[in-house]
Amino acid sequence: MDKDLNSIQEARDCVRAGRKAAAAFGTFGQAGVDRVVGAVARAAEKAARELARLAVDETGFGVVEHKVQKNLFAARNVYHYIKDIRTCDVIAEEEALGITEIASPVGLIAGVTPSTNPTSTIIYKALVALKARNAVVFCPHPAALNCSLETARVLAEAATSAGAPEGVITCLTQPTPEATREIMSHPGIDLILATGGMAMVRAAYSSGKPAYGVGPGNVPAYVDRSADVGHAVSCIVASKTFDNGVICSSEQAVVCDAPVRSAAVKEFERAGCVFLTDEQKAAVARVLDDGGKLNTGVVGRPAARIAAMAAFEVPPDAKVLIGFEDRVGPDVPFSWEKISPVLAWYDVKDWVQGCERSLEILAHGGMGHTLALHARDENVIREFGLRKPVFRVVVNTPASQGAIGLTTNLAPALTLGCGTLGGNITSDNITPVHLMHVKRVARDRPSAEAEAVGGSAAAALENARGQEVRSDLVEKVVEEVLRALGQRGE
Repeated sequence: MDKDLNSIQEARDCVRAGRKAAAAFGTFGQAGVDRVVGAVARAAEKAARELARLAVDETGFGVVEHKVQKNLFAARNVYHYIKDIRTCDVIAEEEALGITEIASPVGLIAGVTPSTNPTSTIIYKALVALKARNAVVFCPHPAALNCSLETARVLAEAATSAGAPEGVITCLTQPTPEATREIMSHPGIDLILATGGMAMVRAAYSSGKPAYGVGPGNVPAYVDRSADVGHAVSCIVASKTFDNGVICSSEQAVVCDAPVRSAAVKEFERAGCVFLTDEQKAAVARVLDDGGKLNTGVVGRPAARIAAMAAFEVPPDAKVLIGFEDRVGPDVPFSWEKISPVLAWYDVKDWVQGCERSLEILAHGGMGHTLALHARDENVIREFGLRKPVFRVVVNTPASQGAIGLTTNLAPALTLGCGTLGGNITSDNITPVHLMHVKRVARDRPSAEAEAVGGSAAAALENARGQEVRSDLVEKVVEEVLRALGQRGE
């Protein structure tokens, strides 16, 4: 049988297994769900280093130590955030309002995962899906197939050992485009949780299924004159070099206020960054540009390797390549989302111009995602919060780690919604709350008129002899209320 036909058959088999598992897992109580989720988190933590090594060896993207940290972020931080969330049976009761809230699982989720953060994304998506009592079938990126399969295997074994049904976590072994399309459009899939390139996210939205996707993160970092410049630079460098810049919330451009420009340049140089000459910048721009889109050959590669690709040398331990820029646009590769340790640098005269330049950058591929702000002036912080078309303004912290909730109190997550500005349905960091339904049992609410006659709204209708729906029902209710008030002398 041809590979594409084989892969489609496998996709259907995975959905069948997943649907059976979802039906069984959906009957679990909170204690059973929490036992499974805890076991999966512990297994992921134990395997974090090996899975990180597999990911770098297979994809060539990023840094092993940093991928270990991302795996542990999912296994620890995400787990600790979600572990006490109620996702089964009655989750809330509002006696005063007469409302009882009951959690209901979504069912079977298709988890589309990227090549840049394959293992950590699978750990995260498995945990949030299972916590909400769902089964999940993963559609991995072909370039990260083996590390994705091993991650899914480790997690699936932990889940079933803790009592989850077989098939609660599955993963395609033949992730062809045909198989992924089959999964996303299959009647047995209830929801798609898509992380990856915009083409894949658009395919998820076009599948006819409910879907959570992400948007590109062309993140500007504005350094205001009120900033602690040394701290700002250390944050930007720590973020931009983390896993060689593959996290979508990493900074893509420094927008620097004129009074602190000299100090900031010195701090970046002290941190091991390289400011490019005009010739070097032009050479790097040619390497970045692959026919009007980003050259995937630079993604997640170290600065020295990117420089070598551009035919010049920098110190082997160079942190980031920085190019001075004064334009933003489709013909300016330095203004793009570069997913590598390469930064654009824009000079501005004050925060108002910094605000305008940041808007330009965001409009070119980062709408709704994240902006990094380094300032101590609360007026500037407030103005950026009010004016910027993003849903994460992270202040005085590394953008990569701040947006995902590692260095801030945002919900820890590796799928970051960008709202309608970024073509997404939500602006939230995705948690189990997004992957379950909430049923509401709502009791009859006494109206003011009904309380006047000492009963409920239903009783008032009964008093009005409203046994059947009639055109004079409202008039009858009013007559009864007025009569009751008259009897009480009011």
